[in-house]
Amino acid sequence: MIKIAIYGKGGIGKSTTVSNLSAALADQGLRVMQIGCDPKADSTLSLHGQKHVDTVLDLVRQKGKALTLDDMVKIGYKGVICVEAGGPTPGLGCAGRGIIAALDKLKEKGAYDVYKPDVVLYDVLGDVVCGGFSMPMRGGYADKIFVITSGENMAIHAAANIAVALENFQGRGYATLGGVILNRRNVKDEEKKVQELCEDIHSQIVGTLSRSELVTDAEDLGKTVIEAFPESEMAQEYRNLASALLKCCEE
Repeated sequence: MIKIAIYGKGGIGKSTTVSNLSAALADQGLRVMQIGCDPKADSTLSLHGQKHVDTVLDLVRQKGKALTLDDMVKIGYKGVICVEAGGPTPGLGCAGRGIIAALDKLKEKGAYDVYKPDVVLYDVLGDVVCGGFSMPMRGGYADKIFVITSGENMAIHAAANIAVALENFQGRGYATLGGVILNRRNVKDEEKKVQELCEDIHSQIVGTLSRSELVTDAEDLGKTVIEAFPESEMAQEYRNLASALLKCCEE
């Protein structure tokens, strides 16, 4: 089982990228599980076409001990196993603790043993890397971390913080940094800035994604680019990225 966590600041296109990666891998015949670890709980929506899904934390509050694994899972495109961790009521509680509770519940219910995924993708908010937001980095969860950034200063700052967090966890058996994904916003000197980031954090750009209107068009249809526009150049970029990530994890 290959376990990958994708981190990035809010609004960088992280969930869109992860969902298209899930779809691309599912097209290859792999059994994929995607776990949304963002309090917005919108990571998997384009995979199953629904505007809302009950999160693990919602279900824990509603059902308590009666909660089953089937309650927590939604099956999406090509059999992708979709889970949303969720978060607390706004203004009440810690979103990071919510991620810890959700991942613990999935483990308790034997999600990985029951569904036996070939690939697990964690979609994690990277504006802060503390508490529960670092949970997928820990032993037993992701093996490799990939960071999405553009050439925008805030995105680069968040990516650098994620890399620092990983460096601080060295020696504890935590995940390692697999590389950086450049999601282009077509800002000035974008590739140069991201390359400088990679040099600073001793990493590399493992894939790039173009800025494309097809991404928005697909989301308006409630689908991934892979499903909505499978013959497009953008869909091929996601397929290429999926292959690159698998290669990094196998090295």
